[in-house]
Amino acid sequence: MNGTWLMGLLRRRPLRIWGSAAGVALTVAFLALLLAFVSAGRANMTVRAAQSVPVDWQVLLGQTASVSEAEKAVRAATAVKTVLPVGYADVQGFSATTGTGTSATTQTTGAGKLLGLPPGYAAAFPAELRSLIGSTEGVLLSQQTAANLHAGVGDSVNLLRYSAPSIAVKVAGVVDLPNADSLFQAVGAPKGLAPQAPPDNVILMPRALWDSVLAPQLLARPDTVRQQLHVRLATALPNDPGQAFALVGKLANNVEARLAGSPVVGNTLGAKLDGARESALYAEALFLFLGLPGALLAAALTFSVAGASAGQRLQEAALLRVRGASDTRIVRLGAAEALSVAAVGLSIGMGAAALLAPSLAGTSLDIASALWPALTGLALALGAVLLPTLAAVRSSSVVAQRQAVRRTGAPLWQRFYLDFVLLAIAGAVFWRNAAGGYQLVLAPEGVAKASIQVEAFLAPLALWLGGTLLVLRLMRVLLQRGVLSRLLRPVSGRLSQIVAAALERQGPLLGRGAALVALAAAFALSTSIFNATYNDQARVDAVLTNGADVTVTGNAAAPAGPQLTSLKAIPGVADAQPLTHRFAYVGADLQDIYGIDPAHFTDVSHLSNSYFKDVTATQALAKLAARPNALFVSQETVNDYNLSLGDAVRLRLLNAKTNQYQVIPFTFVGVVREFPTAPKDSFLVTNATYLAQMTGNPVAEVALLKVSGNPQAVMTAAQTLTANLPGVQVTDLNTVRGRIASGLTAVNLAGLSRIELGFAALLLAGATGLVLALGLTERRRTFTVLNALGAKPHQLSAFLNGEAWAVVGFGGVFGVVIGLLVAQTLIKLLQGVFDPPPEAMLLPWLYLGGLLISAVVSTAIAVGFARRASGQRVTEVLRAS
Repeated sequence: MNGTWLMGLLRRRPLRIWGSAAGVALTVAFLALLLAFVSAGRANMTVRAAQSVPVDWQVLLGQTASVSEAEKAVRAATAVKTVLPVGYADVQGFSATTGTGTSATTQTTGAGKLLGLPPGYAAAFPAELRSLIGSTEGVLLSQQTAANLHAGVGDSVNLLRYSAPSIAVKVAGVVDLPNADSLFQAVGAPKGLAPQAPPDNVILMPRALWDSVLAPQLLARPDTVRQQLHVRLATALPNDPGQAFALVGKLANNVEARLAGSPVVGNTLGAKLDGARESALYAEALFLFLGLPGALLAAALTFSVAGASAGQRLQEAALLRVRGASDTRIVRLGAAEALSVAAVGLSIGMGAAALLAPSLAGTSLDIASALWPALTGLALALGAVLLPTLAAVRSSSVVAQRQAVRRTGAPLWQRFYLDFVLLAIAGAVFWRNAAGGYQLVLAPEGVAKASIQVEAFLAPLALWLGGTLLVLRLMRVLLQRGVLSRLLRPVSGRLSQIVAAALERQGPLLGRGAALVALAAAFALSTSIFNATYNDQARVDAVLTNGADVTVTGNAAAPAGPQLTSLKAIPGVADAQPLTHRFAYVGADLQDIYGIDPAHFTDVSHLSNSYFKDVTATQALAKLAARPNALFVSQETVNDYNLSLGDAVRLRLLNAKTNQYQVIPFTFVGVVREFPTAPKDSFLVTNATYLAQMTGNPVAEVALLKVSGNPQAVMTAAQTLTANLPGVQVTDLNTVRGRIASGLTAVNLAGLSRIELGFAALLLAGATGLVLALGLTERRRTFTVLNALGAKPHQLSAFLNGEAWAVVGFGGVFGVVIGLLVAQTLIKLLQGVFDPPPEAMLLPWLYLGGLLISAVVSTAIAVGFARRASGQRVTEVLRAS
């Protein structure tokens, strides 16, 4: 009997079966893809964190520790790829005499570092050294040291040793130290007591030479000489960054325990994973904030589809009982229908997820990502189909039919104004979080346990629920005959009063349909706005790091400025501007200083208002243009030196004519938080013209290119043009975005956007078309009677269009309002995702236009379906009730 019953449903009630199955399929596929996205994101974060670390461990050895014993301990604790001993030594400074005859000058630096690198170090840890000039073997000067000493390849540099006479060495090359912060980290030093910046003066040399040079100093001042083991791990890390962080920390502790505490492990990999686990929690937050509402909406759509056929189920249960079927038999038939819906929905949903996962989530669908969605889909099908069946069984009894039918009043939640209470809660929580000091993710540095602030979900959750209930309240008001007839006049014409009277009797059903449409529209709108805003800010972040579409970064020895005219002539380059990048001493602290042309800098780059404190970007540029020696200073420097606006700031910069550092006066005019190409901590921004005039060097080290054509082609042409300039780097936004993607961009947020936006469009189409079609089908007898009584097509259309306008039109308008509020809430609560924070929401008009078209098309299809159905099998429909 079950098979016969199911075949009958498929023939006579196809929309009921396929509609419910479609809701289950949407829910299952959406959840499976989101879980696959989160799983792939975690694994990708762990891999990228490990790849971005130049040296996994820097093991500081004690004065009496044996290098061989320490290496054995490291290899015994875990699998390693490379272990190399590196010598570190403090020296009094360096000196060099350059020039000849009367033009000869001698430069002497302050305290410096001398590193002894073993053979093969550059190949084993390539991210630590970047050759600028000369060889990568022999005695190497860091870029800043070469500038301080005015020394180059072939020059002699004196090493000023402690308790030993100076000794001269010959320079073989000049290198950049891209990861100087980690290379010179104070291993084992308490937080806050470690140096805030890497040393200014560094010389690297082969380990054998280092041992020879430092032998006298080691005997006299052993406290100035120490050794480290630089380690590259071969350990297989868990996919989850938090678990990987905990594992790497335990392995480091094991190394220290094996050597009785004499070594101290500088766990650079652990520090990087520590930051990655915070991003992993943000990925989970995105799943909860952006993904879970979509899954709940798909489930609500499924329940709505199943609930729309309540009248049919009631008739079916009554007919089955008349023909001798017991309540148990009726429930079994409902269970068979539920299992059929589950089977079809799971098959379609899982199949779609398996096909789409590689392209959208970046990974194949595994068992872990499929299990929970499958169980959820099964429970959803059983609940959506069985609950209406059980209700029909109870309501179709003779006793139930004898119950008096009373006009129902306002629901309890309306009488207690629950919708306004929830909206007030959402506003209060949002205001508290927006006031400052709010952190969605709590991941204390060095602590394995991390968590998400659960109360943060209260604001969007209360806004969703309160907005939905408010839609139901407003629909109850709008469906009153006097109000509704005026609103329906554009689509129902002279029949608006009659249509309004008919719709008023269907108030609760139409209200639920409009609420579902509002939720679907709000989900689609809020999701698209968040993703568009994030994508725009990701580009802003890339511009902040790279400086422009394409950036040519030179150095003091090989600046990019002289090539500016040639670079601007490259096809596809719309504009080019120079950027001066020097180094200045603020007291004893060496900082980056940038010189710009305030009038034209934004022609090639982007400045956000959030980059500056208490002023907009336009106002900041105006301040620079108004005063030649105006200086913007980072907040950290302002705090360290207790600066106030208008203070005179004297910086020491290298003069190109005298080859000596000289004091140059500046005026502190504002605080800069971030700036294109600048580091995150301490830097300075001033006028390029004043900087060139006072230092005697008008050449800019960096060229910023605005591209109107193909960035890759422009970058290739720029690389060819600057190929003869040693150490020059050419980068574009896509390259930089890949390099800085250690956070959420490593999760392939573009894939998440496609998942969410695609399903949002499907859910909106389903809510507008499918729910409306089911509602119209439920009232098919009414439209059939009208057709049988001779209603003209335009008169029948007045009823159909009126109901469509009431459900889709009103629900869509309410959904837009809710969606805008939810989008603003999400952007504020998920500010940790954005760097820098967005100044305003970005509306994706093209996608929103596509949503509108899909809603209109699905509505038109539903209305057309109902119009055709009203003229088919008239006698059968009239006899059915």
